[in-house]
Amino acid sequence: MEASNDGREHMIEGRPCSAHPACDLEVRMAGGTYVDISVADATTSGKQVTAPAWPAHPQWIAQFLAVLGIRIKHS
Repeated sequence: MEASNDGREHMIEGRPCSAHPACDLEVRMAGGTYVDISVADATTSGKQVTAPAWPAHPQWIAQFLAVLGIRIKHS
């Protein structure tokens, strides 16, 4: 990842990234690869978890917890 003038990294440059379908152009303009998935799914690239809309919250949270290394056990 390359640093911008303000010191921030380009977070999606060169990465697959999901977003609301209306934002696919913005993902591509930022250098990311837009991933067209169901609104109820999420995708992970490294430590970045993305999803297109709120119906994906359960999948997004599950993948985010996995990135953090957290396991939830039900008894």
